[in-house]
Amino acid sequence: MLTFEEKKEVIRRFPELTEKPISMNRLNYHFEGSRYEKKIVVEKLHPNGNGFVYVGDLLAYDADDRGLVNIRDFDETQLVEVIEDAIMYLSEVDEPKEEVVIEESWKNNKNDQLLLVHEEPFWNVYHAFNLEESFGTKEDAEQYLREEGFKKEK
Repeated sequence: MLTFEEKKEVIRRFPELTEKPISMNRLNYHFEGSRYEKKIVVEKLHPNGNGFVYVGDLLAYDADDRGLVNIRDFDETQLVEVIEDAIMYLSEVDEPKEEVVIEESWKNNKNDQLLLVHEEPFWNVYHAFNLEESFGTKEDAEQYLREEGFKKEK
């Protein structure tokens, strides 16, 4: 286990982090370059060696419900890795997916028309602007439409 002073030395290797003293001689390290509201990477580093690093929902870490992992028993390599991962996590922004709309027209023998629309994650059946039914799969939606006497228009 690294001492408080050793942990501070490791953390200070990251010029993008700003040290901010808080109560009881503890320190927080802020990442001003965060793409999110969350800016604190190292939280409550205590003179007894205890402290936390924010890793959000990264699967490589057993974080608590606030996204924090305890670094009390981390060695130098582990501490460097978790801080690098935290900075990377707070630097990335998920690109919005381009939504592909799939829309199909279905008619019955009375010429009534329903629309089958894929609106992630559901397959919705509309009559005009009114939602008639919603399904988890396209197959279920198509089965419903066939059972109601509708056929897909070509």
